[in-house]
Amino acid sequence: MGLKEQILEDMKTYMKEKNSVALGAIRMLRAEIKNAEIEKKGELTDEDVIKVVQSAIKKRKEAAEQYEKANRPELAEKEKQEIEILSKYLPEQLSEEELKRIIDDEISKLESKDKKFFGQVMKNVMAKVKGKADGKLVNKLVSEAFDGDN
Repeated sequence: MGLKEQILEDMKTYMKEKNSVALGAIRMLRAEIKNAEIEKKGELTDEDVIKVVQSAIKKRKEAAEQYEKANRPELAEKEKQEIEILSKYLPEQLSEEELKRIIDDEISKLESKDKKFFGQVMKNVMAKVKGKADGKLVNKLVSEAFDGDN
């Protein structure tokens, strides 16, 4: 069963359970997938669906941060619940230790540990961890790796 079919099945389950938070999150996700298909003018692959899910999670994280800053914990909590629901459609995330190993491996391939290679390392690491790690975390760890070597 593909990811889109799994999302549809889960939506049906949430409807039967009358789980309004999960149902709302899934409906929004399905709308975003549909918009991506219209943009692409064709069916999305599971990899494309994962990108849509990542984007939806990122939006919710940003919204939760904004709600917390605005002192609206109940709305922030709803966003966090939706993040949890959507996260199950992502591949298992890599640990920080696994990411650091991949980053160190990429840096060791360079002829120098100059910070000018930051972009190249980021690009290579993100290609390797596709969907299995948050870009902000990878960026932070790559920065630390370069800063620690100076």
